[in-house]
Amino acid sequence: MGDGSDGFDVVVLGAGSGGYACALRAAQLGLSVALVEKGKLGGTCLHVGCIPTKALLHAAEIADAARDSEQFGVNATLEGIDMGGVHKYKDGVVSRLYAGLTGLIKGRGITVVEGEGRLVGPRTVAVNGAEHTGRAVVLATGSYSRSLPGLDVDGSRVLTSEHALTLDHVPASAVVLGGGVIGCEFASVWRSFGAEVTIVEALPRLVPLEDEAVSTALQRAFRKRGITTHVGTPFESVEPTDDGVRVTVQGGTTLDAEVLLVAVGRGATTSDLGYEEQGIAMERGFVLTDERLRTNLDGVYAVGDIVPGLQLAHRGFAQGIFVAEELAGLSPAPLDETGVPRVTYCEPEVASVGLTEAVAKERFGEQDIVSLTYDLAGNGRSQILRTQGFVKLVRRKDGPVLGVHIVGARAGELIGEAQMIYNWEAHPEDVAPYVHAHPTQNEALGEAHLALAGKPLHAHS
Repeated sequence: MGDGSDGFDVVVLGAGSGGYACALRAAQLGLSVALVEKGKLGGTCLHVGCIPTKALLHAAEIADAARDSEQFGVNATLEGIDMGGVHKYKDGVVSRLYAGLTGLIKGRGITVVEGEGRLVGPRTVAVNGAEHTGRAVVLATGSYSRSLPGLDVDGSRVLTSEHALTLDHVPASAVVLGGGVIGCEFASVWRSFGAEVTIVEALPRLVPLEDEAVSTALQRAFRKRGITTHVGTPFESVEPTDDGVRVTVQGGTTLDAEVLLVAVGRGATTSDLGYEEQGIAMERGFVLTDERLRTNLDGVYAVGDIVPGLQLAHRGFAQGIFVAEELAGLSPAPLDETGVPRVTYCEPEVASVGLTEAVAKERFGEQDIVSLTYDLAGNGRSQILRTQGFVKLVRRKDGPVLGVHIVGARAGELIGEAQMIYNWEAHPEDVAPYVHAHPTQNEALGEAHLALAGKPLHAHS
C-alpha cells in the first residue's frame, strides 16, 4: 500500500479486541493507521466483559477455597464478601491492562481518534465533524447486551452483565435469564459469594452450543452447588415486588428474587453508524463478509462481534490480525471458526474446540464417528484439586480428532493443546507418544488420547 499521504492506509472503526488487534498488526507491518473509538481503548472485553468478569470469577474461587478449607486440613473461615474490595481488585487488573494497551498503541505510532465514528463514504469515517479516509476501512464496532421484547432493563432490579459487574453488594437471590456462557458465569460467581441462584433457559440444556455430555455434567455440578436450573423453560414476564422482582415463566410458575440478570446474548452494534446507508450487506444487524472478511463494498472489511459467528474476544483478535496481514499483501490463511477454542469460566470450567459428537455424526455419518470419555477421577492432579469432570474426544474412525470437550477446574488452561491437536488434524495415535508431565491436569489429555489410540493406562479398556 502507499504512504498514506492522502489519508491513512487503514481506518479502523472501533478499538475493542478485533479493532485494536488490527491496528497494532497493521502498524507493525508499516501501514499508517487511524483508530476511532468513542469510549476507552480495549472496548467491551477489557472494560465490561472478559477481564472484569474473570476477575470476579477468581475472587469467587478464593471464596470457595476459604469456605472449603477444612477438607484440606487448613483452618480458615469466610467472614463475608467485601464488594468494595472485590471491585478494587477487579478495577486494578483492568487499569493495568488498559495502561499497557494505551502504551502499545502510542508506541506503534497509531493515530487515535476519540469520538463516535460513522461511515459516511465507501472508505471514509466521520468523527465529530472531521472526515478520515483510508485506502481500507475496517468495521469493528462490537456488541451490546441484548434483552427480550417487553423486558425493560432498569439497572437496579433488572440487570445486564454490565450492571452486574458494578453491584455494590451481593444480592441475596438472583434469577439468571439465559443459561449460556454469560449466564452460567454470573450464576457461578453469585453462588460462590453466597447468593441463592436460579437459571432459566428456554433451550433444552445449559451451554447449548457445547456437546450434550458437557451440558449434562455442568447441570449436575450446578445442582450439587445449590444452583437451581430450569431448562426448556421460556421466560414470560417480570414485575417488581417489595423485595425485588417476580419472574413468570412458561406454565405460570413464578420465581421471586432480589434481581433478574438478563443474559440472553449480545447483539451487533451496527445501527445508526451509516453501514446500511452506504450499502453494506447486513442480516439481523450483523455485517456479512466472505471468508477473507471482506464486505460487499470494495475496501471495507469487518471483524469481531459484528460478523456472524462466535462472539469471542480471541476470535476478534485473530480476525483483526488476519485483515491487517491481508491489507499488507501477506495473503494469510482464512480462519477456521471451528478451530477457535471456547471457554466458559464457571465452576467447574467448560472448554472445547472442534465439533460436538452430534455435529460430527451429522456431518460424517454415525458409523464413521468414535468418541471416548476419560474421567478426571483417574487424574492425580484433579484428585488433588478435588475437581470432577472429563475429557471427551470425538474422532473420525481411523481418522483425525474432530473435537475435544473438557469439564473440570482449570479446563480453560488445557484447551491450548487441544486446539493444536484439532487444527493440525492429528490422529490419537499421533498424540499418544507425547509425554505429559505428572501429575498435571494436562496429563488427562494425554491419557484420553492413549485410550482412544487403543492403549489406555489409567483408564479401563
